[in-house]
Amino acid sequence: MVEETRTDSLSPIEPPPATSRSSLRSLGVIGVLVIVVLVLLSQGLLQSLNYFETVDQALTQRVALGTKVIRLEGVVAPGTIARTNDGASFTITGSGNHRVFVVAQGSPPQLFQANIPVVVVGHFVSSTSLQFDGTQIMVKHSSSYIAAHPSRVKAPNGTSR
Repeated sequence: MVEETRTDSLSPIEPPPATSRSSLRSLGVIGVLVIVVLVLLSQGLLQSLNYFETVDQALTQRVALGTKVIRLEGVVAPGTIARTNDGASFTITGSGNHRVFVVAQGSPPQLFQANIPVVVVGHFVSSTSLQFDGTQIMVKHSSSYIAAHPSRVKAPNGTSR
């Protein structure tokens, strides 16, 4: 019988060294993915922020705002609410004598009344108009917000609601 000699060894074979090219490619792909995720998150967060303009701010920026859709905040002036076939019209006030006439489409919220802070979504009729066409009225009724921002919106009689 002839003995066969094995040339195979049972020792582990080391893998070939990774090329720097594939490492760089992997790092590049991971870097691009991280950047894409960060951009998407930041854009999503920026788009979800909903700011509003007070009557005073909107009137000083009226030309720049033009007919762009904004959220306008003010206090409903007493004696100005009129129900219409399509919704309601009323005047909202800011500090001093700043006033904006609002024509809102749709039913006002149940808590809607005079002397309360509201936010109206809509746009000015023109860049020089004092008429604001609204599509939605939101009643601000949170006492914690008013406590945190006492000078932000006050009723004409000086009280906060």
